[in-house]
Amino acid sequence: MKTKYKYKLLAGALLILSLSNLHATRIVLPGTVISNGQKMIGSRFMGYVKHVYVKLGQKVKREDNLYELESAEFDILKSQADLMLEQSQTVLEFWKKRLRILNKKRKRLHEKSKTNKIFGDLDDLEEQAENAKTMLEAARVMVKQAAIKVKQLASVYNYLKMKAPADGVIVMKNIKEGDMVMPGMLTIMMVDTEDLAIDLSIPASSLKVVEVGQKVDVIIDALGFRTTGIVDAIIPDANPMTHKIKMRVTFDKKGANIYPGMYAKVIVDTEKVPEHFSVTREHNDTNKTLQNESEKNRLHPLKLD
Repeated sequence: MKTKYKYKLLAGALLILSLSNLHATRIVLPGTVISNGQKMIGSRFMGYVKHVYVKLGQKVKREDNLYELESAEFDILKSQADLMLEQSQTVLEFWKKRLRILNKKRKRLHEKSKTNKIFGDLDDLEEQAENAKTMLEAARVMVKQAAIKVKQLASVYNYLKMKAPADGVIVMKNIKEGDMVMPGMLTIMMVDTEDLAIDLSIPASSLKVVEVGQKVDVIIDALGFRTTGIVDAIIPDANPMTHKIKMRVTFDKKGANIYPGMYAKVIVDTEKVPEHFSVTREHNDTNKTLQNESEKNRLHPLKLD
């Protein structure tokens, strides 16, 4: 029985030793899932909120309606612009028609003047035709200006009824029906749940085994999700209080129900050290060897019987 008990203790010790060696070659870093596609939507004009089409947590598609402002004042301006465009087009058609009539009269009078030698009326018609051409060009300019005004008001209407710029999920909503919004006010925030990444802080010592482009393991315990990620960026702004550096890891969610804000773990395998860090490892191994040899050669005190 004592022999079996010793074997069990030996097996347990070996298991613990193997696990400790396994964890010694891996670094576990905690992080948070974030979205690379965060959209902050603000108001461009002042007005009252007429209707809100979305709620918190709702998934939206590109060009879906988000909210709408009251448009009474802009309706008046749009009606005025449309009326101005219609009037200028009427004036343009009038001078086009007038110039065609004058050109016909001038042509007939020009043929008569060859035989009857009538020049007074012909000169008068040519002067009228030149004036008609000038008025026609002025009318064309008026039509162009009125059309530009109509387009400007049409673009204003696009901001009165805000639409989603991309697919995503509504994570913040600062407005409700009847509220007054001001220019530049943040009204809605949405995030893209497809383009995700992991933000984490790492100690400066971890830079010895981490570099941009390196593959790491990504684990989200809440979903039992595991995949391979890539170190996308190491942000050099170190926090002066904690002496840590930010790192961002990108990964493919593979259709999993992952949202920004979820807890994640990133595991770095220190055995897969980049090539330019191999000198440091060899140097450490050499130091360990020298230490072992020095311990062997150390003089020990003699034992006296």
